Amino acid sequence: MKLKLAVAQETLTACLIVQDEQERLPAALASVAFCDEVIVIDGGSRDRTVAIAKGAGARVIENPWPGFAAQRNLALDAAQSDWVLEIDADERVSPQLRASIEVLLADAPADADMAVFALRNRFLGGGLGASAKYPAYRSRLFRRGAYRHNESRAVHEGLELRVRPLILAGDLEHELAGSLGEALRDTWRYASLESVHVRRPSSPLAYVKGLALRPAAKLVYRTFVYGGWRDGWRGLLKIGLDVASDVLVWLLVLSGRGGTEAPAGAEPGAAHFGRRRVGPLKVVAVADGARSIATALARLQELQGRGADVTLIASEPPPACELPVQALARVGPVALLRALDAESDVRPIDSVLAVGTRARLVLAMLPGGLRPHLPDLDAELELRSS
Repeated sequence: MKLKLAVAQETLTACLIVQDEQERLPAALASVAFCDEVIVIDGGSRDRTVAIAKGAGARVIENPWPGFAAQRNLALDAAQSDWVLEIDADERVSPQLRASIEVLLADAPADADMAVFALRNRFLGGGLGASAKYPAYRSRLFRRGAYRHNESRAVHEGLELRVRPLILAGDLEHELAGSLGEALRDTWRYASLESVHVRRPSSPLAYVKGLALRPAAKLVYRTFVYGGWRDGWRGLLKIGLDVASDVLVWLLVLSGRGGTEAPAGAEPGAAHFGRRRVGPLKVVAVADGARSIATALARLQELQGRGADVTLIASEPPPACELPVQALARVGPVALLRALDAESDVRPIDSVLAVGTRARLVLAMLPGGLRPHLPDLDAELELRSS
């Protein structure tokens, strides 16, 4: 009789950065009470935030506000568990997400260092779906020491994933603005922070694109193509504010006021509305029909063997496939658009391969930004691996 050795469950630290959050913090802390350790970094609250955190058993570190990324890194440095979970005071770990996290900690793959999960937004008292691009995956759970935040970013300081992460079931519930005034203040604040990272262009055409063409495309895409209208007036208002924020960024750049809230060391001119590509190439193949799927699978397996991060989007999951697969009921323009959008959310895509006539036709209908293509993919793989 063979005895199976018990494997100790890995530990988890919840990290929160806060300031004047006495109203929202209690619910956030209650949702992470299952964690082995809770660390709260306070940036100088003038209300009962610190007292509430200490009363909930959190380890509180008070540090004058240095910027989002630096404050998050301070929390990471203080963490002592195997894994770290980052949440904000206006977020709550849902029961289903908690269960998924506990399953992961009980038997975490040795080569896994990151897990992502869906963000479910609530806005002005109601839930949002397509208008907020649900599931909108977030990279908030990772092995301690595996990642750090980019302190040159004033906002959107999210982690840059090097490999494909695990995808957990359950939502991180996000309480957005509770009033219209708060929503408007948030729109202005994020536009001011984002404008730090836009280099002032020399061409008037860049302003036309930034102030009119891209916002108009975003409005149509989020409202009609993605189906944001289904969320009713809340969804339409949220889309409108997101579009307005993009316009404000360019107005601030045009006026020369961008960068007023840059953190120390910020470098204007970084990529706007996007993430840097780090780690191996990510290649997504799209196929419809058994023969095309088999061809796509063979190509992806060959690319994976050479170090690429690969995913298959297909009309049916191939049998006994060990690669990540998104199975669609039908490979149509809208379904494919959403699938590629979700894949980009997990980790930026470097190249999309369409296998088969139908896949090529459908892919050609989508915006260029969602179907990047590397003609010299093999050469690029060799360059990355050298």
